[in-house]
This record gives sequence, structure tokens and C-alpha cells, in this order.
Amino acid sequence: MKIEFAPLNIPLRRRIQTAAVLQWIFSFLALAQCCLAGFVLLALSDWWILAMLYAGWLWLDWDTPTSGGRRSQWVRTWSTWEHFRDYFPLSLVKTADLDPRHNYIFGFHPHGVLVAGGFGNFCTEATGFSALFPGLTPHLLMLPFWFRVPLFREYLMSGGLVSSVKSSLSFLLSRPEGGHVAVVAVGGAPEALDARPGALTLQVLNRKGFIKLALKHGAHLVPVFSFGENELFDQMSNPTGSPLRSLQERLQSLMGVALPLFHARGVFQYSFGLMPYRKPIHTVVGKPISVVQTPSPSTEDIDCLHCNYLAALTELFEEHKQDYGIEEDRHLAFI
Repeated sequence: MKIEFAPLNIPLRRRIQTAAVLQWIFSFLALAQCCLAGFVLLALSDWWILAMLYAGWLWLDWDTPTSGGRRSQWVRTWSTWEHFRDYFPLSLVKTADLDPRHNYIFGFHPHGVLVAGGFGNFCTEATGFSALFPGLTPHLLMLPFWFRVPLFREYLMSGGLVSSVKSSLSFLLSRPEGGHVAVVAVGGAPEALDARPGALTLQVLNRKGFIKLALKHGAHLVPVFSFGENELFDQMSNPTGSPLRSLQERLQSLMGVALPLFHARGVFQYSFGLMPYRKPIHTVVGKPISVVQTPSPSTEDIDCLHCNYLAALTELFEEHKQDYGIEEDRHLAFI
């Protein structure tokens, strides 16, 4: 394989952008393991009392990821995230005003490999979420597994990430003051296994839990489509029924975490590596779907709202697809 190296005269700003994305990749792929190892080593060292104190804090603070988390505006406004934004580049597009007196569920599509658009837009202020949607506080939902890792959980919560368990979503949507946004990557881990350039298939037909909770709490639904999300990485071929796909699905059922075998470019060359391609991401926030609170929604209520949501998502995609490089004859597929 011929390796295409990056030229030596690349501007410094692009080097900094690459470094910003590299630390983000590291945080997703290795920071949890480093935090866990550091905690274990601390517990086995002469400074074990610090590990025990943190363990006590962890026990007292165990429910925080399911109770709105603990965000840090300082972390969310790091200049690092501006360089992260400019690498792709990443943008957040508003199509309608959202009343801060209500709570919302943002249905984020597609999941992509690492939810880059979801993180950049809703866990940082790099694309100006607070300026575009004043009075709203976004919370990106993440698998609860990661909030059990010492120290790493603190980093996650600082950006506004919270656990994706049902009680966590209910906590956000039940806040009487309003202004809370729960961002749900609806396709979840299974959809990540199909994230590759050109993919427009969404796993959403049987995803109705967020619809039910929206009805129970009267939270308004907002479809969000992130154009370019699937263009960032290639994946090894893993068609349904293949040995690799069967192994991935088995591991996912055991661990709750998808393990896509993705690749793209490197830091100093463009031929292979785990750095994403420099492809633009345009995350378009659609119009809200008003929801009347129904404490005990029936199956018909859920199915009706689910159909309305899919129609709104389709309309959002069709209205904007040609603005972001998708051919007119291409459409979303729901499974």
C-alpha cells in the first residue's frame, strides 16, 4: 500500500486542529482505561488514602450521572474545542426558535462511529449552542457503563454528558422550570456498526422508548440530522450475518458497547489511522413537535407520535439534503 504523507509546510493552525481532534480520539478510545489504571496504581501506592477518599466520594456521588450530571462551563468553553470544530469543520444550524419554558428531546441522527457532531455541538460551546438557543441546557446521553469508571466520569459530566438510563432521561424531562434538552442518539450502538460513508439507513422503527417518555412528561420532540456524520470513518466490511458482524453483535450484547472496526487517516499521513477524515459536519436542528402530556400513554398514542416524528425527520432531511451534498434521488431508509 502506498502511503501518502502530509506535506511539511502545513499551516500551524491545521496542526493545532489535528492535535485537538487527536486528544478527543484519545479520550474516547483510551482515557477511560488510563483513568482506571491510574486509580488502581494510586490505591496500591503509598498514597492509597487518596484513592480511598475518592472511592468514598464516588459512593456518595454515584447517582449524579442520572440526576442531571455536573457540567463545567469552563471545560465546555476550552479553546481546544474551537480547534476541534475547525478541523472538520463543524456547524450547528437552527431552523426554529425553541421556547425555554419547555423541556425537549433532541433525536440525534445518525449515530456515526463516535457521535462527533453530537459531542461538538452539545458538549461544547464551540458552535454556539447557548447563543443559538438561549435558556436551554443540552445534555448528551451516553451509555451508563462509562460513568462507572473512576475519574473518567468526572471528565464526561463536565461537558454535560449524562447516563442514558431511563431514570436519567425522566429526571431531565420532569424539571418544572423547563429549559432542559436531552440529546438522544436514537440509533444507539447498533447503528454505529453500519456507520460508513454514504450510509443513510437509520435504526429507528423499533426505537420508541424516547417517544413514550416524551408523552409521559410532555416534553417536545425535535428531530436533528447531522449531515456528514457518517463520512468521517471507513469500516471493515461487516454485512449482516458475516462472522465479524456476529462477533460484534455478541460483544455488544455482553458489554453494551459497540466495537466498530473503523479507520480513516493518520496524524502525519493520509493513508491509514484512527483520525477522522476532514469532512464537514452540518448538524441541523429541526422544528419542535408539540407533545401533550399523557401520564399513561397507550400503544396507539406512542405509535401515532412515532409516525409524526419519522415524518418530521424525513421532511428535515429532504429539505436540507441538497444544501449539504446529497443527491436528490437519495433518501433515508428506516429499519
